[in-house]
Amino acid sequence: MIRALTGYSTRRPWKVIALWAVLGVALSALTPTLFDRVTQNQAGDFLPRSYDSAAALHIAKERFGANPDATTVTVLVARIDGKALSPADQKRVEAEAAKLGKRRVIMPREDDGPQQFLIPDRSQTPRIAPAMTAPDRSFELLSVELIGNRADKGVQGVYRTFREAARTQFSEAGMRTGFTGALADTVDTVDSRKTATTVGSGLIMGLIILLNVLVFRSVLAALLPLLAVAVIGFVAAGAVAGAAMLTGLKLDASTPGLINVVLFGIGIDYLLFLLFRFREQLRSWPEQSAREVAAQVSGRVGTAITSAALTIVAAFATLGVATFGQFRSMGPAIAVAVLVMLLGSLTLLPALLAAAGRKMFWPSRAALRGEPRDGRAARLGTLVTRRPLMMLTASVALLAALAAGLIGISMDYGQGGSGAQTTAAAAAAAEISRTLPAGVSDPTSVFVAATDGGTLTADRLDGLSRALTQVKGVGQVARTVLNKDHRAARIDLYPTADPQSQQARDLASGPIRAAVAQHTPAGTTAHVGGTPAIIADMSAAVDHDLTIVFPVAAALIALILLLLLRSLLAPVILMLSVGLGFAATLGAATLLFQHVLGKPGVSFALPLVLFLFVVALGTDYNILITDRIREEMRRPGTARAAVARAVQHTTPAIATAGVVLAATFASLITSPGNEQMAFAMTLGIMLSALVVSLVLVPALAALLGRAMWWPIRPRPTAGGHRQDRATEPAQEPDRVTAY
Repeated sequence: MIRALTGYSTRRPWKVIALWAVLGVALSALTPTLFDRVTQNQAGDFLPRSYDSAAALHIAKERFGANPDATTVTVLVARIDGKALSPADQKRVEAEAAKLGKRRVIMPREDDGPQQFLIPDRSQTPRIAPAMTAPDRSFELLSVELIGNRADKGVQGVYRTFREAARTQFSEAGMRTGFTGALADTVDTVDSRKTATTVGSGLIMGLIILLNVLVFRSVLAALLPLLAVAVIGFVAAGAVAGAAMLTGLKLDASTPGLINVVLFGIGIDYLLFLLFRFREQLRSWPEQSAREVAAQVSGRVGTAITSAALTIVAAFATLGVATFGQFRSMGPAIAVAVLVMLLGSLTLLPALLAAAGRKMFWPSRAALRGEPRDGRAARLGTLVTRRPLMMLTASVALLAALAAGLIGISMDYGQGGSGAQTTAAAAAAAEISRTLPAGVSDPTSVFVAATDGGTLTADRLDGLSRALTQVKGVGQVARTVLNKDHRAARIDLYPTADPQSQQARDLASGPIRAAVAQHTPAGTTAHVGGTPAIIADMSAAVDHDLTIVFPVAAALIALILLLLLRSLLAPVILMLSVGLGFAATLGAATLLFQHVLGKPGVSFALPLVLFLFVVALGTDYNILITDRIREEMRRPGTARAAVARAVQHTTPAIATAGVVLAATFASLITSPGNEQMAFAMTLGIMLSALVVSLVLVPALAALLGRAMWWPIRPRPTAGGHRQDRATEPAQEPDRVTAY
């Protein structure tokens, strides 16, 4: 099957290239609209109804008409001169707010290009309502409801437009304004990092291109494949969105961005694996036609690429058994995207090699001429095989030292932007909290529903309301609000703690829920909702999922390795090595962010996502090195000589791919709230590529020899090096060369 795909693609390269180009252009235009239909915004929507906060959210939507896609901005309005608001001032504030609530806010367009009109229009008329007045009448708060996810650039643009309109209108009325809430904080953080994000993304992309140019000494080999990976990425994104529409699967708004990073990283990895082997074969067999070389190389490397991709698919597919919907939807989405990238790697990339031939390395001629000198890769192979025990001990000691950082690890479920306290939104929140409970901008709500067929009254719920006022940490309890048919009620609580803090989460999941359980009237059911309660339930769901996904993913990856390597011992070695790499990466992240920088802990999603990425992607490099080790062991010579040749031939590909993939993940650092993910992914990939795959695994292979492949050990044959011209060396069997 693999050789059939690669063979067809290299025989008819231009047809394959044209088909992918048409699909890429078409789906790049449709994908933004498709993703808009399959994404949802509220984290609580990803929780099963069995969780208390999810049940509360259901009542809010069904009985009170709450929009699950809404995001709330709290606007502070005060006199410019700092004096207390008079009754006349309050009437003026309400009048100006009413005017703003009738004005449609048009989403700004960054340019007039045709692509702009494919982006979903977020223009809307905000819902504005008075929220609260400070006890000293120093300010009044307005609640502004906008529709859309705060990570959506269109929604951010609408918020900026509304903010400027509100500032201007209230300024003309002698008032100053402040804006706070998750959307306000996200936009302030994005704006403050705009230059750094642009420069950082440009530098990272430039680094990737420069690295490819230096490695292949060719501009074409650096740029053309990047374009191919981008085309495959467009098709993969369209396939994910289409599959979600067909299955009714809802995606988190952050999933498309994560898919782009994953696809770009692994696409470049697979491309580099092909390019390095293509160049090696062209050097070894200068008289062979480039199209024939492309077919042989693609078929041989395609097997390793397929196995590597399937490990990623298997790992992320296991998220389908998670209870937390954000994980349950993200896993299959990435799995589908990786399958499309695999198809592209077996068709479009081989077609490019066949079509370009030796011109792929233009303008350099030296890249394909003669035998290169022994270099760092050869010296590394010699060092690992001559001192395997020393290299094994050093690599294990390094990884174990980093893994020690796991001691005392805590999870952080904060959902704020970047956590920065210098934004205008943070300043507005601080001003509010000086006179009002911090929770006024994001209350914890108790939803009560009648179950006895009767109706609810404020008097019937008075005992529950009084009990909630006695809970330590609740600064204020709002009056009970009944829905239209009086069969449901909402009681808003304003905790004194920041809604994003651990203190607020502990309060919602502990004392508040205990008070609700004890004082809920007979014939009713009550549930605690709001951001702190949702995050507390997310914590429980994630903890549950970790105990399921980790062993299932590990078992599936081990099964794939077993089938690929046809060995019982080798898969165990590889799984233990990548497991140690995962522990080292998470330990380093814990050490830096929790113990050194004083963060509450590591991001709640980091262990699971990091496990899947580091184990799955790290296994890619292990598959490449072990596949080459087994191939070399079929040739005459000692097992250690075979390991040395394998390290030499694969080091340039693995090292370059690891650096490129690490740089791709490093680009996440420019996105608010992704600092931990960027650091951990970057370090994890570097450790997997440079330490685990190029030192630890080869050192073990050198120590164990052919016994590593027990019970089916590769045996050298006299004609072993003649079995496949795509792998035949241009030198004597026991001699190694460097790139």
